Amino acid sequence: MKHIPTLLVFCAMATAAVAAPEPVARGEVSAVADGTVRDNAGMPVGTRGAVFSLWQGKDLPAMTGIPVLEGVEFHQIKAHEPAKDGGYHWLHGVALAWHDDRLISSFGHNKGKENTAEEEARGSVSADGGKTWGPLFTIRSGDQSLGVSHGVLLSRGGELWSFNGAFYDNFQRTHMRAFKMSDSPEGWEEVPIKIGDGFWPLQEPLKMEDGNWVLSGIVVGKGYPDIKGNLPAVAISKGDDLTHWELITIPPGDDLRQPKIWGESTVIVNGPKILNVSRWNKSTPSALAATSEDFGRTWTPLAETDLPMAASKPYAGTLSDGRNYLISSTSADGGNSRRPLTIALSRPGEFAFTRLYVIRHAVADGLPDSQPDSALSYPYAIEHDGKLYVGYSNNGGRRGTNLNSGEIAVIPLSALE
Repeated sequence: MKHIPTLLVFCAMATAAVAAPEPVARGEVSAVADGTVRDNAGMPVGTRGAVFSLWQGKDLPAMTGIPVLEGVEFHQIKAHEPAKDGGYHWLHGVALAWHDDRLISSFGHNKGKENTAEEEARGSVSADGGKTWGPLFTIRSGDQSLGVSHGVLLSRGGELWSFNGAFYDNFQRTHMRAFKMSDSPEGWEEVPIKIGDGFWPLQEPLKMEDGNWVLSGIVVGKGYPDIKGNLPAVAISKGDDLTHWELITIPPGDDLRQPKIWGESTVIVNGPKILNVSRWNKSTPSALAATSEDFGRTWTPLAETDLPMAASKPYAGTLSDGRNYLISSTSADGGNSRRPLTIALSRPGEFAFTRLYVIRHAVADGLPDSQPDSALSYPYAIEHDGKLYVGYSNNGGRRGTNLNSGEIAVIPLSALE
Protein backbone atom coordinates (compact mmCIF):
# COMPACT_ATOMS: atom_id res chain seq x y z
CA MET A 1 0.00 0.00 0.00
CA LYS A 2 1.21 3.47 -0.80
CA HIS A 3 1.40 5.77 2.20
CA ILE A 4 0.65 9.43 1.47
CA PRO A 5 0.88 11.30 4.77
CA THR A 6 -0.70 14.73 4.98
CA LEU A 7 -1.41 17.49 7.44
CA LEU A 8 -4.45 18.27 9.49
CA VAL A 9 -3.27 20.82 12.04
CA PHE A 10 -5.19 23.02 14.44
CA CYS A 11 -4.03 25.43 17.09
CA ALA A 12 -5.11 25.04 20.71
CA MET A 13 -6.73 28.02 22.43
CA ALA A 14 -4.22 30.30 24.06
CA THR A 15 -4.33 30.48 27.83
CA ALA A 16 -3.79 34.23 27.84
CA ALA A 17 -5.21 37.03 25.72
CA VAL A 18 -3.14 38.38 22.87
CA ALA A 19 -3.30 41.71 21.11
CA ALA A 20 -4.26 40.20 17.77
CA PRO A 21 -4.46 36.67 16.41
CA GLU A 22 -1.81 35.38 14.08
CA PRO A 23 -3.07 34.64 10.57
CA VAL A 24 -4.38 31.08 10.41
CA ALA A 25 -5.27 28.78 7.55
CA ARG A 26 -8.82 27.68 6.99
CA GLY A 27 -9.64 25.06 9.60
CA GLU A 28 -7.36 26.48 12.26
CA VAL A 29 -8.58 28.40 15.28
CA SER A 30 -7.12 31.16 17.38
CA ALA A 31 -7.88 32.91 20.66
CA VAL A 32 -8.51 36.63 20.42
CA ALA A 33 -8.43 39.28 23.10
CA ASP A 34 -11.83 38.43 24.61
CA GLY A 35 -10.80 34.80 25.08
CA THR A 36 -13.29 33.49 22.52
CA VAL A 37 -12.08 30.72 20.25
CA ARG A 38 -12.78 31.81 16.67
CA ASP A 39 -12.10 30.42 13.26
CA ASN A 40 -10.33 32.25 10.45
CA ALA A 41 -13.58 33.98 9.54
CA GLY A 42 -13.83 35.42 13.04
CA MET A 43 -16.75 33.20 14.06
CA PRO A 44 -16.95 31.45 17.44
CA VAL A 45 -16.43 27.69 17.16
CA GLY A 46 -17.07 24.62 19.20
CA THR A 47 -19.01 23.86 22.32
CA ARG A 48 -18.14 24.29 25.98
CA GLY A 49 -14.42 23.74 26.25
CA ALA A 50 -13.96 23.05 22.55
CA VAL A 51 -10.70 24.53 21.34
CA PHE A 52 -10.31 22.69 18.06
CA SER A 53 -12.51 23.24 15.04
CA LEU A 54 -12.71 20.10 12.95
CA TRP A 55 -15.82 21.13 10.99
CA GLN A 56 -15.79 24.09 8.58
CA GLY A 57 -18.58 23.12 6.22
CA LYS A 58 -22.19 24.20 6.15
CA ASP A 59 -24.45 23.34 9.08
CA LEU A 60 -23.75 19.74 10.03
CA PRO A 61 -26.69 17.65 8.79
CA ALA A 62 -28.88 15.29 10.78
CA MET A 63 -28.55 11.56 10.14
CA THR A 64 -31.33 11.48 7.55
CA GLY A 65 -29.98 14.54 5.75
CA ILE A 66 -26.47 13.28 5.00
CA PRO A 67 -25.99 12.33 1.34
CA VAL A 68 -25.32 8.63 0.75
CA LEU A 69 -22.33 7.64 -1.36
CA GLU A 70 -23.23 6.06 -4.68
CA GLY A 71 -21.61 3.07 -6.34
CA VAL A 72 -20.39 1.47 -3.10
CA GLU A 73 -20.07 -2.32 -2.99
CA PHE A 74 -20.63 -4.15 0.28
CA HIS A 75 -19.38 -7.61 1.19
CA GLN A 76 -19.10 -9.74 4.30
CA ILE A 77 -15.60 -10.65 5.36
CA LYS A 78 -16.89 -12.94 8.10
CA ALA A 79 -20.55 -13.54 8.89
CA HIS A 80 -21.75 -13.93 12.45
CA GLU A 81 -22.47 -17.66 12.49
CA PRO A 82 -21.29 -19.22 15.77
CA ALA A 83 -23.20 -22.44 15.12
CA LYS A 84 -20.97 -23.07 12.08
CA ASP A 85 -17.79 -21.68 13.66
CA GLY A 86 -17.60 -23.84 16.75
CA GLY A 87 -18.93 -21.15 19.06
CA TYR A 88 -17.11 -18.00 17.92
CA HIS A 89 -19.68 -15.27 18.47
CA TRP A 90 -17.54 -12.21 19.31
CA LEU A 91 -15.73 -10.44 16.43
CA HIS A 92 -14.30 -6.93 16.33
CA GLY A 93 -11.62 -4.66 14.94
CA VAL A 94 -11.30 -5.47 11.22
CA ALA A 95 -7.91 -4.44 9.75
CA LEU A 96 -6.96 -4.49 6.06
CA ALA A 97 -3.81 -4.64 3.94
CA TRP A 98 -2.99 -5.29 0.30
CA HIS A 99 -0.13 -7.79 0.06
CA ASP A 100 1.06 -9.76 -2.97
CA ASP A 101 -1.98 -8.60 -4.95
CA ARG A 102 -4.35 -10.03 -2.35
CA LEU A 103 -6.52 -8.23 0.19
CA ILE A 104 -5.77 -9.45 3.71
CA SER A 105 -8.10 -8.91 6.66
CA SER A 106 -7.60 -9.52 10.35
CA PHE A 107 -9.82 -9.19 13.42
CA GLY A 108 -10.28 -10.32 17.02
CA HIS A 109 -12.35 -13.47 17.55
CA ASN A 110 -13.60 -15.03 20.77
CA LYS A 111 -15.85 -17.89 21.86
CA GLY A 112 -16.27 -16.14 25.19
CA LYS A 113 -16.87 -12.55 26.22
CA GLU A 114 -15.00 -9.51 24.94
CA ASN A 115 -11.51 -8.92 26.35
CA THR A 116 -11.19 -12.30 28.05
CA ALA A 117 -8.37 -14.81 27.96
CA GLU A 118 -8.39 -17.13 24.97
CA GLU A 119 -9.30 -14.27 22.60
CA GLU A 120 -7.65 -14.85 19.22
CA ALA A 121 -6.21 -12.79 16.36
CA ARG A 122 -7.59 -14.28 13.14
CA GLY A 123 -8.17 -13.25 9.56
CA SER A 124 -9.00 -14.16 5.99
CA VAL A 125 -7.75 -13.55 2.43
CA SER A 126 -9.59 -12.28 -0.63
CA ALA A 127 -8.23 -12.84 -4.13
CA ASP A 128 -10.96 -10.80 -5.84
CA GLY A 129 -10.80 -7.42 -4.14
CA GLY A 130 -13.04 -8.24 -1.19
CA LYS A 131 -15.96 -9.88 -2.99
CA THR A 132 -15.29 -13.34 -1.54
CA TRP A 133 -13.11 -14.50 1.34
CA GLY A 134 -11.23 -17.71 1.97
CA PRO A 135 -10.97 -19.88 5.08
CA LEU A 136 -10.00 -18.26 8.36
CA PHE A 137 -6.39 -18.29 9.48
CA THR A 138 -5.03 -17.67 12.97
CA ILE A 139 -2.26 -15.19 13.67
CA ARG A 140 -2.07 -16.09 17.36
CA SER A 141 -4.38 -18.02 19.64
CA GLY A 142 -4.88 -17.09 23.25
CA ASP A 143 -4.59 -19.49 26.16
CA GLN A 144 -5.98 -19.82 29.65
CA SER A 145 -4.40 -16.58 30.82
CA LEU A 146 -3.59 -14.70 27.57
CA GLY A 147 -5.81 -13.04 25.00
CA VAL A 148 -4.46 -11.79 21.66
CA SER A 149 -6.97 -9.61 19.85
CA HIS A 150 -7.47 -7.27 16.92
CA GLY A 151 -4.66 -5.12 15.63
CA VAL A 152 -3.26 -3.45 12.52
CA LEU A 153 -1.55 -4.72 9.36
CA LEU A 154 1.43 -3.37 7.42
CA SER A 155 2.81 -4.63 4.10
CA ARG A 156 6.41 -3.45 3.80
CA GLY A 157 9.31 -4.66 1.71
CA GLY A 158 7.67 -7.94 0.81
CA GLU A 159 6.79 -8.69 4.44
CA LEU A 160 3.36 -8.60 6.08
CA TRP A 161 3.37 -7.46 9.71
CA SER A 162 0.59 -7.64 12.25
CA PHE A 163 0.71 -5.54 15.42
CA ASN A 164 -1.94 -6.69 17.88
CA GLY A 165 -3.40 -5.73 21.21
CA ALA A 166 -2.99 -8.42 23.87
CA PHE A 167 -3.75 -8.76 27.57
CA TYR A 168 -3.74 -11.19 30.47
CA ASP A 169 -6.67 -12.71 32.33
CA ASN A 170 -9.72 -10.43 32.52
CA PHE A 171 -8.33 -7.51 30.48
CA GLN A 172 -5.28 -6.94 32.68
CA ARG A 173 -1.84 -5.65 31.61
CA THR A 174 -2.61 -4.74 28.00
CA HIS A 175 0.41 -4.77 25.70
CA MET A 176 1.32 -4.89 22.01
CA ARG A 177 2.60 -7.99 20.26
CA ALA A 178 4.06 -8.24 16.74
CA PHE A 179 3.91 -11.00 14.15
CA LYS A 180 5.21 -11.58 10.63
CA MET A 181 3.58 -13.80 8.05
CA SER A 182 5.76 -16.61 6.79
CA ASP A 183 5.16 -18.21 3.40
CA SER A 184 1.36 -18.09 3.61
CA PRO A 185 -1.37 -16.58 5.78
CA GLU A 186 -1.64 -19.92 7.57
CA GLY A 187 1.81 -19.39 9.08
CA TRP A 188 2.79 -16.51 11.38
CA GLU A 189 5.79 -16.10 13.64
CA GLU A 190 5.89 -13.87 16.69
CA VAL A 191 8.57 -11.18 16.69
CA PRO A 192 9.95 -9.96 20.04
CA ILE A 193 9.49 -6.21 20.49
CA LYS A 194 10.35 -3.53 23.01
CA ILE A 195 7.64 -1.01 23.90
CA GLY A 196 6.14 0.55 27.01
CA ASP A 197 3.27 -1.00 28.96
CA GLY A 198 -0.42 -0.69 28.14
CA PHE A 199 -0.34 0.05 24.41
CA TRP A 200 -2.98 -1.27 21.99
CA PRO A 201 -2.32 -0.30 18.33
CA LEU A 202 -5.31 0.92 16.29
CA GLN A 203 -3.90 2.36 13.05
CA GLU A 204 -1.24 0.98 10.73
CA PRO A 205 2.26 2.43 11.12
CA LEU A 206 2.86 5.55 9.01
CA LYS A 207 6.34 6.48 7.75
CA MET A 208 7.45 9.99 8.78
CA GLU A 209 9.94 12.29 7.10
CA ASP A 210 12.43 11.88 9.96
CA GLY A 211 12.79 8.20 9.00
CA ASN A 212 10.71 6.83 11.89
CA TRP A 213 7.28 5.21 11.86
CA VAL A 214 4.37 6.35 14.03
CA LEU A 215 1.73 3.97 15.33
CA SER A 216 -1.43 5.38 16.91
CA GLY A 217 -3.55 3.75 19.59
CA ILE A 218 -4.48 3.78 23.26
CA VAL A 219 -2.69 3.11 26.55
CA VAL A 220 -4.95 1.01 28.80
CA GLY A 221 -4.17 1.38 32.49
CA LYS A 222 -5.96 -1.64 33.93
CA GLY A 223 -3.49 -3.83 35.80
CA TYR A 224 -0.67 -1.25 35.80
CA PRO A 225 -0.53 0.70 39.10
CA ASP A 226 1.60 3.46 37.57
CA ILE A 227 -0.71 4.11 34.58
CA LYS A 228 -3.68 6.36 35.25
CA GLY A 229 -6.63 6.38 32.89
CA ASN A 230 -6.92 5.15 29.31
CA LEU A 231 -5.41 7.87 27.18
CA PRO A 232 -4.56 8.20 23.49
CA ALA A 233 -0.95 7.46 22.66
CA VAL A 234 1.51 6.99 19.85
CA ALA A 235 4.46 4.66 19.48
CA ILE A 236 7.48 5.86 17.48
CA SER A 237 9.94 3.43 15.94
CA LYS A 238 13.70 3.67 15.83
CA GLY A 239 14.06 4.22 12.12
CA ASP A 240 12.99 1.21 10.10
CA ASP A 241 13.39 -1.11 13.08
CA LEU A 242 9.81 -2.13 13.83
CA THR A 243 10.82 -4.04 16.97
CA HIS A 244 11.84 -1.01 19.08
CA TRP A 245 9.20 1.61 19.91
CA GLU A 246 9.10 4.68 22.12
CA LEU A 247 5.68 5.03 23.72
CA ILE A 248 4.31 8.55 24.22
CA THR A 249 1.00 9.18 26.00
CA ILE A 250 -0.96 12.31 25.08
CA PRO A 251 -1.89 14.34 28.17
CA PRO A 252 -5.49 15.44 28.78
CA GLY A 253 -6.46 19.08 29.09
CA ASP A 254 -7.35 20.36 32.55
CA ASP A 255 -11.06 20.57 31.67
CA LEU A 256 -11.33 16.93 30.61
CA ARG A 257 -12.32 14.32 33.17
CA GLN A 258 -9.68 11.69 32.60
CA PRO A 259 -11.78 8.67 33.75
CA LYS A 260 -14.30 9.52 31.02
CA ILE A 261 -11.72 9.25 28.23
CA TRP A 262 -11.36 5.99 26.32
CA GLY A 263 -8.59 7.19 24.07
CA GLU A 264 -8.76 4.97 20.99
CA SER A 265 -7.06 7.24 18.48
CA THR A 266 -5.93 7.82 14.91
CA VAL A 267 -3.42 10.23 13.38
CA ILE A 268 -2.78 12.27 10.24
CA VAL A 269 0.83 13.20 9.53
CA ASN A 270 2.57 15.88 7.49
CA GLY A 271 6.25 16.51 8.02
CA PRO A 272 6.89 17.10 11.71
CA LYS A 273 3.23 17.94 12.37
CA ILE A 274 0.71 15.35 13.49
CA LEU A 275 -2.96 15.53 14.41
CA ASN A 276 -4.35 12.92 16.80
CA VAL A 277 -8.15 12.40 16.82
CA SER A 278 -9.46 10.37 19.73
CA ARG A 279 -12.65 8.77 20.95
CA TRP A 280 -14.36 10.19 24.02
CA ASN A 281 -17.05 8.75 26.25
CA LYS A 282 -20.00 10.87 27.33
CA SER A 283 -23.74 11.12 26.68
CA THR A 284 -23.36 13.25 23.53
CA PRO A 285 -19.80 12.51 22.43
CA SER A 286 -17.53 14.61 20.28
CA ALA A 287 -14.06 13.97 18.97
CA LEU A 288 -11.04 14.89 21.05
CA ALA A 289 -7.86 16.17 19.41
CA ALA A 290 -4.23 17.08 20.06
CA THR A 291 -1.33 18.14 17.86
CA SER A 292 2.41 17.63 17.72
CA GLU A 293 4.94 19.69 15.78
CA ASP A 294 8.00 17.52 16.43
CA PHE A 295 7.19 14.14 14.87
CA GLY A 296 5.05 13.08 17.83
CA ARG A 297 7.59 13.64 20.61
CA THR A 298 5.54 16.28 22.44
CA TRP A 299 1.84 17.11 22.26
CA THR A 300 -0.64 19.84 23.06
CA PRO A 301 -3.09 18.76 25.77
CA LEU A 302 -5.99 16.68 24.53
CA ALA A 303 -8.99 18.97 23.94
CA GLU A 304 -12.64 18.83 22.98
CA THR A 305 -13.54 19.64 19.38
CA ASP A 306 -16.68 20.93 17.68
CA LEU A 307 -17.18 17.69 15.70
CA PRO A 308 -19.82 15.27 17.02
CA MET A 309 -18.55 11.69 16.97
CA ALA A 310 -20.03 8.58 18.55
CA ALA A 311 -17.91 6.77 21.11
CA SER A 312 -16.18 4.33 18.78
CA LYS A 313 -12.68 3.96 17.38
CA PRO A 314 -12.22 6.54 14.57
CA TYR A 315 -10.03 6.10 11.52
CA ALA A 316 -8.36 8.94 9.61
CA GLY A 317 -6.24 9.03 6.49
CA THR A 318 -5.41 10.82 3.29
CA LEU A 319 -6.61 10.13 -0.21
CA SER A 320 -4.14 10.13 -3.08
CA ASP A 321 -5.47 13.54 -4.18
CA GLY A 322 -4.43 15.12 -0.87
CA ARG A 323 -7.81 15.27 0.84
CA ASN A 324 -8.00 14.12 4.45
CA TYR A 325 -10.79 11.89 5.66
CA LEU A 326 -12.24 10.78 8.98
CA ILE A 327 -14.44 7.68 9.21
CA SER A 328 -16.72 7.50 12.23
CA SER A 329 -20.40 8.01 13.08
CA THR A 330 -20.88 11.78 12.80
CA SER A 331 -24.12 13.76 12.47
CA ALA A 332 -25.89 16.65 14.12
CA ASP A 333 -28.37 14.42 15.96
CA GLY A 334 -26.72 11.00 16.23
CA GLY A 335 -25.37 11.38 19.75
CA ASN A 336 -23.71 8.16 20.80
CA SER A 337 -25.35 6.07 18.08
CA ARG A 338 -22.92 3.95 16.06
CA ARG A 339 -24.93 4.58 12.91
CA PRO A 340 -24.76 5.61 10.19
CA LEU A 341 -21.14 4.94 9.24
CA THR A 342 -19.86 8.24 7.82
CA ILE A 343 -16.84 9.71 6.09
CA ALA A 344 -15.90 13.37 6.46
CA LEU A 345 -13.68 14.97 3.80
CA SER A 346 -11.54 18.08 3.60
CA ARG A 347 -10.71 20.10 0.50
CA PRO A 348 -7.24 19.55 -1.00
CA GLY A 349 -4.73 21.63 0.90
CA GLU A 350 -7.22 22.59 3.62
CA PHE A 351 -7.26 21.19 7.08
CA ALA A 352 -10.86 21.13 8.33
CA PHE A 353 -13.56 18.80 7.15
CA THR A 354 -16.16 20.43 4.92
CA ARG A 355 -18.19 17.55 3.48
CA LEU A 356 -19.88 14.57 5.07
CA TYR A 357 -21.24 11.40 3.45
CA VAL A 358 -22.94 8.22 4.62
CA ILE A 359 -21.05 5.05 3.76
CA ARG A 360 -23.80 2.82 5.09
CA HIS A 361 -27.03 3.23 7.05
CA ALA A 362 -28.07 0.61 9.58
CA VAL A 363 -30.95 -0.38 7.31
CA ALA A 364 -29.74 -1.02 3.78
CA ASP A 365 -31.81 -2.89 1.19
CA GLY A 366 -30.38 -6.19 0.12
CA LEU A 367 -27.49 -6.19 2.61
CA PRO A 368 -26.97 -8.64 5.47
CA ASP A 369 -27.37 -7.56 9.08
CA SER A 370 -29.72 -4.78 8.02
CA GLN A 371 -31.61 -3.77 11.15
CA PRO A 372 -32.77 -0.41 12.55
CA ASP A 373 -30.50 -0.77 15.56
CA SER A 374 -27.43 -2.21 13.80
CA ALA A 375 -24.21 -0.72 15.15
CA LEU A 376 -21.51 0.02 12.52
CA SER A 377 -18.23 0.59 14.30
CA TYR A 378 -14.44 0.38 14.53
CA PRO A 379 -13.64 1.36 10.94
CA TYR A 380 -10.32 0.80 9.17
CA ALA A 381 -9.46 1.96 5.65
CA ILE A 382 -6.90 1.49 2.89
CA GLU A 383 -6.75 3.00 -0.59
CA HIS A 384 -5.79 0.84 -3.56
CA ASP A 385 -6.15 1.18 -7.33
CA GLY A 386 -8.78 3.90 -7.38
CA LYS A 387 -10.87 2.58 -4.50
CA LEU A 388 -11.10 3.10 -0.75
CA TYR A 389 -11.61 -0.15 1.12
CA VAL A 390 -13.32 0.34 4.49
CA GLY A 391 -13.58 -2.52 6.96
CA TYR A 392 -15.90 -2.29 9.97
CA SER A 393 -17.96 -4.24 12.50
CA ASN A 394 -21.74 -4.72 12.20
CA ASN A 395 -23.68 -6.22 15.10
CA GLY A 396 -26.88 -6.62 13.07
CA GLY A 397 -28.91 -5.47 16.08
CA ARG A 398 -27.86 -8.51 18.12
CA ARG A 399 -28.05 -8.04 21.87
CA GLY A 400 -24.71 -8.42 23.59
CA THR A 401 -21.27 -6.87 23.40
CA ASN A 402 -19.93 -6.79 19.85
CA LEU A 403 -21.60 -9.89 18.48
CA ASN A 404 -20.47 -8.68 15.10
CA SER A 405 -19.99 -9.71 11.55
CA GLY A 406 -17.00 -8.26 9.74
CA GLU A 407 -17.89 -6.24 6.64
CA ILE A 408 -16.17 -4.24 3.93
CA ALA A 409 -17.35 -1.30 1.88
CA VAL A 410 -15.54 -0.72 -1.43
CA ILE A 411 -15.86 2.95 -2.39
CA PRO A 412 -14.82 4.19 -5.84
CA LEU A 413 -12.83 7.37 -5.40
CA SER A 414 -15.05 8.95 -8.05
CA ALA A 415 -17.92 8.76 -5.54
CA LEU A 416 -15.97 11.07 -3.22
CA GLU A 417 -15.50 13.83 -5.80
